[in-house]
Amino acid sequence: MAENWRSKLITAGVARSPNRAMLRAVGFGDGDFTKPIVGVANTHSTLNPCNAGIQPLVDRGIAALTKAGAMPQMFGVPTITDGIGMGTDGMKYSLVSREVIADAIECSVNGQMMDGVLTFGGCDKNMPGCMIAMARINVPGIFVYAGTIKPGRWKGQDLTIVSAFEAVGAFTAGKMSEEDFVGIEKNACPSVGACGGMYTANTMSSSFEALGMSLLGSSQISSPDPEKADSAALSAEVLVQAIRKNLRPRDIITRKSIENAVALIMATGGSTNAVLHFLAIASAADVEWTIDDFERVRRRVPVLCDLKPSGKYVAADFHRAGGVPVVLKMLLDKGLLHGDCMTITGRTMAEELALHPTTRRDDQDVIRAWDNPMYAEGHLAILKGNLSPEGCVAKVTGLKQRHITGPARVFDSENQAMEAIMARRIVAGDILVIRYEGPKGGPGMQEMLAPTAALIGQELGDSVGLITDGRFSGGTWGMVVGHISPEAQVGGPIAFVEEGDSITIDADRLLIQLNVDDAEIARRKAAWTAPPLRFNRGLIGKFTRLVSTASKGAVTDLFE
Repeated sequence: MAENWRSKLITAGVARSPNRAMLRAVGFGDGDFTKPIVGVANTHSTLNPCNAGIQPLVDRGIAALTKAGAMPQMFGVPTITDGIGMGTDGMKYSLVSREVIADAIECSVNGQMMDGVLTFGGCDKNMPGCMIAMARINVPGIFVYAGTIKPGRWKGQDLTIVSAFEAVGAFTAGKMSEEDFVGIEKNACPSVGACGGMYTANTMSSSFEALGMSLLGSSQISSPDPEKADSAALSAEVLVQAIRKNLRPRDIITRKSIENAVALIMATGGSTNAVLHFLAIASAADVEWTIDDFERVRRRVPVLCDLKPSGKYVAADFHRAGGVPVVLKMLLDKGLLHGDCMTITGRTMAEELALHPTTRRDDQDVIRAWDNPMYAEGHLAILKGNLSPEGCVAKVTGLKQRHITGPARVFDSENQAMEAIMARRIVAGDILVIRYEGPKGGPGMQEMLAPTAALIGQELGDSVGLITDGRFSGGTWGMVVGHISPEAQVGGPIAFVEEGDSITIDADRLLIQLNVDDAEIARRKAAWTAPPLRFNRGLIGKFTRLVSTASKGAVTDLFE
């Protein structure tokens, strides 16, 4: 066990410390003070389905920790749900909550000198927040996912929360009946669990299996299913073993293991948010990893899984087909996975995969055969050009056309853009520019699911481009480019775009270009002044002043 404050007290001969007196009040007995104290970071919340099923998992985890000889101590961690905040000012707190979660776990674990931490998460920012914290504090830790929601059903079709967002656009465009609109809303979310496609929550949880910080096969289980609670208990047992071995997150989170995680994200068609979050995780672990590394991995890993939002299956289908271990085995067999990476079990990734007998079955097409992929290369492309010299992120799967040149339709907020879309003022060939929604300008990089889903619902997803210094939901697809860096608020080139300017998005050339001559761009830059920050006090005010550029993960502790 790692040295902690209790062993130091014993070494100093302070046998009757006041610290012990306080711990006795919460149930410690004479034989408990030499046991490892394990923090249990609990993000349970009744406000959203993503986190509403966590408490039973926590209870199983605590029981397993106790049985394994540890002293579990639970503490609460806040959560913000993107699906509820989407399209409102509440969404400004979404990315901020990632940092709050990381800070809360760091504060609790380090402030009480815990020997390990069992983290639970459900909604999108829970996963990276927990992982950033574990990388920072570097005591033995493991992540347990709340599990995916079961798919809804309406008139024979599987539904996810994105179905409801897309229904808004279809209904307002007169392409959907009121009966179907209401039916989709009432049936989209039938159980507890996180959004059911390969959206951000399922992307991050599955990638943590590949990273080695979650148990293989655990991430895509449906939240209400008994095996989800069983995996929570097993995770707790594995954590106690890791504490006894002093196996720490930075022994596991390395450049090679992050590459494994990103390869899994590419193979499963995961969320654009994974780029932002793994930049932040790498930063917290002091691992060298840049935005260009995603492009390097993308070029050699095919998209193997037919999963929503651009595919047809949901996470529950993926789990039934064998889930993450099957995909990792396929990558390992093709030399695209570092099998020598350590995992939280104390075994290497190759050793862990050897213990999983499941291989790809021919009786399903959720996971495609290697010689019949969805796409020959990964889907998260890093584009650069005079509009984004630091780089930005495009999801290029599911597109009928991979390049577009059109006139800019410029909006200085998501709300302004949404009003134009709902008023049917956006037409095929347009390129929406939504700016001042970056880390500082938004602040918080709001996700643009509402406008992108509305465009899909209006059947404009393949013919309208959208670029932003904000983010996209994992449920977004279409000709969209996010994380444009530098952002408008700090004088990035997106701030100088004017209505009607020609813009090119080219996924094949990895190009995002403002087709205006350099002299004119320089003239506009000289005449530009930054607008006032939108928040000057409180949590958002602090975030605004501390947050880095998106190309470095939008982290708040990068001091240069």
